[in-house]
Amino acid sequence: MEKEIILFDLDGTLTDSQPGIVRSLQYAREKLGLPQQTEEELRCFIGPPLMESFRRFWGLEGENAQTALRFYRERFSTVGLFENAVYPGVPQMLCALKDAGKKLYVATSKPEKFARIILEHFKLAGCFEDICGSELNGERDTKVEVIEYCLGKNSIRSLSKAVMVGDREHDILGAHSIGLEAVGVLYGYGSLAELTAAGAEELARSAGELEELLLG
Repeated sequence: MEKEIILFDLDGTLTDSQPGIVRSLQYAREKLGLPQQTEEELRCFIGPPLMESFRRFWGLEGENAQTALRFYRERFSTVGLFENAVYPGVPQMLCALKDAGKKLYVATSKPEKFARIILEHFKLAGCFEDICGSELNGERDTKVEVIEYCLGKNSIRSLSKAVMVGDREHDILGAHSIGLEAVGVLYGYGSLAELTAAGAEELARSAGELEELLLG
């Protein structure tokens, strides 16, 4: 699958962000007076927009969901975003793709401000033409909106030359909804069953395998 333009998800695709996200969710539950949940129980939050997950998994709506988000960000914005690690082989993969002339972008449901801080912290920001995400005020919080924003902002019109890479069904379905092909990575937080059901055109089990696939 040789493409000129590659859009990457962040959490579960470039970095293993589970510790910071889960601990910030546990912090929010404590502040809300809710019973604690295990790390495994909270894995489902990684990938989808948080407000969607607060509704789906915690049954929170409106102001209650906004309060949960505020508590989550209290911890995540200062501590949680650094409780994170780059997946093995990702820096080498990004360098190889860039050296081959590929144009790389990040399209994440995470707030763009946080995504930039994380990628700069890990010295990966320079690999990308642009880093696109949601806004802290809730604007552009779905994967479809983020992908459309990234494509529009960067004047990417030939969808046949582009591909989305991600680890959850939201990445695959979001890409397909606007006519992009998608690659699912199996080292992140989504399962083989989830990515297959979403219709990923290709699957990769490691960053090295993903590199080979994207270089054609």
